[in-house]
Amino acid sequence: MTEELPKLLILSGPTASGKSELAIELASLLGAEILNADSMQVYRGMDIGTAKLPIPKRGGITHHLIDIVDPDQEFNAALFRSHALPIIDDLSRRDIPIIVVGGTGLYVKALLGGLFSCPPSQRELRQKLWEECEDKGSTYLYERLCNLDSKAAERIHPTDAIRIIRALEVLDLTGRPFSEVTDEHSFSDRRFLPLHLCLFVEREVLYDRINSRTLSMIDAGLVGEVEGLLRMGYGPELKPMKAIGYRHIVGYLKGDWDLDEVVRLIQRDTKRYAKRQITWFRADPEVVWVNPDDRSEIIHMVRAFRQ
Repeated sequence: MTEELPKLLILSGPTASGKSELAIELASLLGAEILNADSMQVYRGMDIGTAKLPIPKRGGITHHLIDIVDPDQEFNAALFRSHALPIIDDLSRRDIPIIVVGGTGLYVKALLGGLFSCPPSQRELRQKLWEECEDKGSTYLYERLCNLDSKAAERIHPTDAIRIIRALEVLDLTGRPFSEVTDEHSFSDRRFLPLHLCLFVEREVLYDRINSRTLSMIDAGLVGEVEGLLRMGYGPELKPMKAIGYRHIVGYLKGDWDLDEVVRLIQRDTKRYAKRQITWFRADPEVVWVNPDDRSEIIHMVRAFRQ
């Protein structure tokens, strides 16, 4: 059965690991098109802070699902999947290779296995759980999960904050154990045969890249980008305006911090986000970790997969 499924190359990894540049190289080699799986790059007008590749740097490669909604429009993993499937089906019918590129793990998981039915997330609940995690540590929430859903706890590492919080969130929203909900679904709506490559970059190198990229974003005009969004009526209460970089610049414009402090906070919070991304992808047994500097090995794996 799996041999009949369309092949899907996925390139993920933490922020600043070099996904976009490698994807352009591979797409040029394969004659492929790129499908964005970054939850922020879907928004129009949010270019600098989301590290979108400028069109001249895209190598003439067609990119899908970039700049498809305004910042005040709803977008989530379910909508991502509903947009992505017709594109993939169309490209597959025309025998055009597809590279899914992005660091939003839930988007990739939704695409590969579907989503279980769950009430919409409650911002206040999720924020409360993250605040508890930051204040008391992930093991504190893990102990709560052990008491409420021991079966789910057995599958989750005590330091895996993302999955612990998600399990507690689903339990609160549905009134049912997370393990019961996921066992019913099993993320079994498999429509593709994937090769999921995830970029591994040494922590020090990754953090240096994050520091440098933050400075580059400021130099490229991130403050002006946020000012423009605010003038257009996209207020700081919107979900994308609360993202890393954007919320910090809003604080700067309000006078909460000076620019040096904003840079430090963006760098700090981006590193924390990268750690959460790494934790997410490490929990996925289908992920193949690769060194982005070892282009020959990556190209060999991709060509073997495509045969």
